[in-house]
Amino acid sequence: MATSSTAGTRAPDRPMRADARRNYDRLLGEARTSFAEHGTDASLEDIARRAGVGIGTLYRHFPNRHALMNAVFQEALTALLTRSRELAGSEQPCTALVEWLGAIVSHAGEYRGLAQALMSASVDRTSALTECHVPLRQAGARLLERAQASGSVRADVSIDDLLQLTNAIALAAEQTPADPALADRLLRLTLQGLRAAP
Repeated sequence: MATSSTAGTRAPDRPMRADARRNYDRLLGEARTSFAEHGTDASLEDIARRAGVGIGTLYRHFPNRHALMNAVFQEALTALLTRSRELAGSEQPCTALVEWLGAIVSHAGEYRGLAQALMSASVDRTSALTECHVPLRQAGARLLERAQASGSVRADVSIDDLLQLTNAIALAAEQTPADPALADRLLRLTLQGLRAAP
């Protein structure tokens, strides 16, 4: 969980009082559970009730739904950024890029509605989820540039298009739960489309 101050999660510059920290942690835990069970449009009132606090307390910590989603997504974000650094030295930069995009699809699939929200955040710089999108974009751009420099990925591919495509794949997989292999098939098609002509 992120502990630094961010505009989206309203984590204070100074340490929280013990009771405020307990409320914050309970809200985050209940949000994680509710988003996993019911999707990111789960009732904020229910999340507050399950955490044993009033809705006003939830909004003091998380001023809107995207701020709460941003806080919930921090663990996955850290894992994705770590994975991008691990893949940065791969001998097959194109495969490394697609593997990392696949990890995004997997993480987005944990919470119904997250892929769509991340797609929106990519064009709405005022969204609290921009705090997730920007570091993901930077990490992806480094992997893409390395793959392009190796000559394995077309020069006209942009990271913004790839992230939108990745979120679209996650959204398609979310909407087609009866076909668990759909995301992998779409990612393989993406790999074919990325490759530079021989």
